[in-house]
Amino acid sequence: MTSQFTEGNPTVLSGLAASPGVVIGEVFRIYDRVDIPRHSIPANGVPVEVHRFLHAVKRVKKDLRSIRERLHLDAHRDGADIFQAHIMMLEDPTMVERIRSHIATHHVNAEAAVADVGAEFMDVFSQSENPYFRERSVDLNDLVQQIVSLLMGEERLDLFNRENEVIVVAHNLTPSDTVLMRKSKVLAFVTEAGTRVSHTAILARSLGIPAVVGVGTSITKAETGDQMVVDGTHGRIIMWPDEEQINEYRIEREKSYKVEADLSALRTVDVQTTDGRQIEIAANIEFLEEIELIRKYGAKGVGLYRTEYFYMDREDLPSEDELFEDYRYMVEQVSPETVIIRTLDIGGDKLVPHLNLGGSMDSLMGLRSIRLCLKFPDIFMNQLRAILRASEYGNVKIMFPMISGLDELREAKWHLEKAQRLLKEQHIPFDPTVKIGAMIELPAAALSADLLSKEVDFFSIGTNDLIQYTIAIDRRNEETLPLYEPLHPAVLRLIQNVIRVAVDAGIDITVCGEMAGDPVLSILLIGMGFEQLSMSPTVIPEIKKVISSISQQDAQHLVVEIMKLSTAGEIETYIWRNAMDRFPELLNWV
Repeated sequence: MTSQFTEGNPTVLSGLAASPGVVIGEVFRIYDRVDIPRHSIPANGVPVEVHRFLHAVKRVKKDLRSIRERLHLDAHRDGADIFQAHIMMLEDPTMVERIRSHIATHHVNAEAAVADVGAEFMDVFSQSENPYFRERSVDLNDLVQQIVSLLMGEERLDLFNRENEVIVVAHNLTPSDTVLMRKSKVLAFVTEAGTRVSHTAILARSLGIPAVVGVGTSITKAETGDQMVVDGTHGRIIMWPDEEQINEYRIEREKSYKVEADLSALRTVDVQTTDGRQIEIAANIEFLEEIELIRKYGAKGVGLYRTEYFYMDREDLPSEDELFEDYRYMVEQVSPETVIIRTLDIGGDKLVPHLNLGGSMDSLMGLRSIRLCLKFPDIFMNQLRAILRASEYGNVKIMFPMISGLDELREAKWHLEKAQRLLKEQHIPFDPTVKIGAMIELPAAALSADLLSKEVDFFSIGTNDLIQYTIAIDRRNEETLPLYEPLHPAVLRLIQNVIRVAVDAGIDITVCGEMAGDPVLSILLIGMGFEQLSMSPTVIPEIKKVISSISQQDAQHLVVEIMKLSTAGEIETYIWRNAMDRFPELLNWV
C-alpha cells in the first residue's frame, strides 16, 4: 500500500470482498455525502437561487418520470414504484415552498436550503412512531441527494442513461441506486460503508457484479472519470493505477475469465464428491430477471425465492392475482425443478412502509417475518392463496421464515389449511400435496428442531440470521462486523444439532444462507452431512468445482477436527490451512 495519499498517484485501498471478479474502468461517483457549499446571498440574488432550485426540481422530476416509464415498459414495477414515490414528494408543494421560503428568509444558496429543509423533514419523519413516515425519511434523503447533486453539477440519475460501462463509487447505495444498478451498465461498485452480508452486497453477487465494500473514507477522493481497478475477489481497489498495475490486473482478469470458462463446463453437470456423494445445488433469487441466471449457472431449481421485494418500494399492497402471476411465471420457467417460495419476510432491515402496521418493524427483535404475517392474516392469506394457485403449474414448496417454535408453526399451517379449503370451495385448482418447510434461523428453532421436525417436510437453515441471533449482533451495524463469525462454535453446534434431527426424522434439509456460497465453508457443510445447498447463482460453478474435488470422507474428518477447537479464530485458521495443504489447486482461484 502506498504510504502517501496524493490524488493522481496510484493508491491501493483494502475493503471487504463482497462479490468476486476483476474489472478495470472509469468511475461514476454517486455523491451521497458531499460537502454542500454554503454561502450568503444578497437580497437581489434570491430570485436567481430560487430559479436554480426550481429548475433542478423540474429536471429531476423529468428524469424520474423518464426512468419510471422505461422501467414500466420493462415490466419492472417494483423499481418504477420507487421513482413514483420520489415524484409524489416533488409534487407535494409543502416541501418545495418551504425551500423557497428558506432561501428568501435566510439568504442562503439553493444547495444549502435544500439540505437544511430536507434535514428538518427527515428529522420529523425519522422520529415518527409510524413506520410509514420513518421509511419516508429514506426516500427523502435519496431525493435530497439527487437535487443537491444536480445543483452541484453532478447528475446522480445519469447512471441510468450512461452509454459506457462504469464503476459505481458511493458512501453506500440507496434503494433507487440499486434499481439503477440492475438496469444500467455497471462494471462494479465500491462503497465506503457496508458489510459482506448487507443486502447491497448480496445483490451484487446475485447480479454477478464485482464489489468491494467497507473501504472507508479514502474512497471519497475518487471522482467521476477517474480510472480504477476493482478486485472483488480479494477486496482491493487501485485508484489512479499506473500502466504496470493495469497490465498486472489485465493478466489477472484474463486468468479469471479462463477460470470462468473452465467452470462453465460444470454448468449442466450434476455434482458429486470424489467418493460418489451426490450434492444438489439450487439458487437463491429475489427478482424474476434472475431466472436467466439459474439457467446460465446450472442451478437445480430455486432453494429460496425471497418474496418480500414484490411488496417493497411501492405505494400499495400487491393483489392476490399479481402475486399469482409472479409466482406462476417463476414456477413455469423453472419447471420441472423445484421452487421453494419463502413467505413474506419483512421487518428488521426490510421495511415496507406503506403497510402502516405499527410496532417496531425496524427492530430485528420486533414485529417481523412470520410474526407479522400471523398478526395480519389478510396479507398472509393473499400470499398463501397465490402460492397454492401457482403450485398447479410446477413443483412448489412453501417455507415459513423465522419460526421460533411449534405454536407459530401450527398457526401458520392453520392459515395454509384455511387457504386450501377456500380454494377448494371455489373450485380453484392447486396441488394439495405441496410440501411445507420451516426456516431454521433462530436459536430457539435450532434447539427445538426435534419438535418442529414432526410437523414439516423439510428444514432450510438460514445462516445469516442464525449467526446474528446466536451471537446477538446486528449485521447491519459496521461496529459489530468483527463479531459476525460464521465459524463460532455455538453456531456450528446448532447447525450440527439441526442436521442430526433432520436425518433422524427422515426429512430433507438444506442451507440457504451465505455460508453455502463460500467455497471453503461449503467443504465444512458437506462434511456435516448436507446434501442440498442453495446460494447466489453466480457462485454455483465455483462451489461445484470445490465439491467435485473433495471426498465426503475428507470433509467429515475436517468437521471432527474443528469441533475439538474452542474459538472461531482457531477454526478459521485450521480450515484455511487444511484447504491450502489438501486442495491447493482450489486456492488458485478461490
